[in-house]
Amino acid sequence: MTSETITADTAGTWNLGDLHVNRVGFGAMRLTGSAAFHLGTPSDRERSIAVLRKAVELGVNHIDTAAFYFSSLRSANELINSALAPYPEDLVIVTKVGPHRDQQGEWGTPARPDQLRGQVEENLRQLGRDHLDVVNLRRTGRQESVAEHFGALAELREAGLIRHLGISGVGPHQLAEALEIAPVVCVQNRYAVDRPGPVGDEMLRICGERGIAFVPLYAVAGDGGPRGATQHHDDVVLTVAREHGASPAQVRIAWTLHQGPHVLAIPGTGNPGHLVENVAAGALRLSEDEVARLNGARTQAG
Repeated sequence: MTSETITADTAGTWNLGDLHVNRVGFGAMRLTGSAAFHLGTPSDRERSIAVLRKAVELGVNHIDTAAFYFSSLRSANELINSALAPYPEDLVIVTKVGPHRDQQGEWGTPARPDQLRGQVEENLRQLGRDHLDVVNLRRTGRQESVAEHFGALAELREAGLIRHLGISGVGPHQLAEALEIAPVVCVQNRYAVDRPGPVGDEMLRICGERGIAFVPLYAVAGDGGPRGATQHHDDVVLTVAREHGASPAQVRIAWTLHQGPHVLAIPGTGNPGHLVENVAAGALRLSEDEVARLNGARTQAG
């Protein structure tokens, strides 16, 4: 079986509320350049559109995006709309609100609770939708409580603008706050094989116990974060990759998926070849020994 024939359902599926998604999805952030943070050069527009269409062709039915994913040349939401509308019935588009960027792309003060409706409506407009499948509240800065902001989104859910709610960049306290207000279908937190941390591990566990999807951010990028895929890989990652004839990025994605059936991967790329490899990583089966070795390197990194 070649990578071209491996589809996103190979790694299994999960439910975001009543929305059925394949565990390997796609993050749209990279289509605008290097994560919409004025880093790197945006992919060619037609190539970006081709990547999105290829992703759907490979069975990806979970796309992560945000209205603040844009550069001077590209908007992730506009690319998704142009490439995929009218949308396939099974396609789930997950967006996020909270952070704010002005028209010049500079980061401003995060949205107040009463400003979240405007952000939701902007995502609706850009995507050409009458409701959003899932909206994540992205916790910003040192925001201790998310109750007021999450409550504002819960009201928009009741109004029919949002189908399901998630939360991002949080710890157990913020998740507990949110769950007191409305159901949470997913948690997006930074998490990677070479980025250990007690909060990340605890959130992974709590989400598994509660049946909430855990969606690692920068699982492939690691410490590169918004700058893109890391060029540094631990020796054990490189060794396991050689043993499988796979790329280090594929090993990182496979390790991520191995963390539990509730874990979803959303690797992003503007490169068609990398897209195929990322989806194919869902078919990479790591042995217990390989996982233990990767976990051991992760512990040492901490």
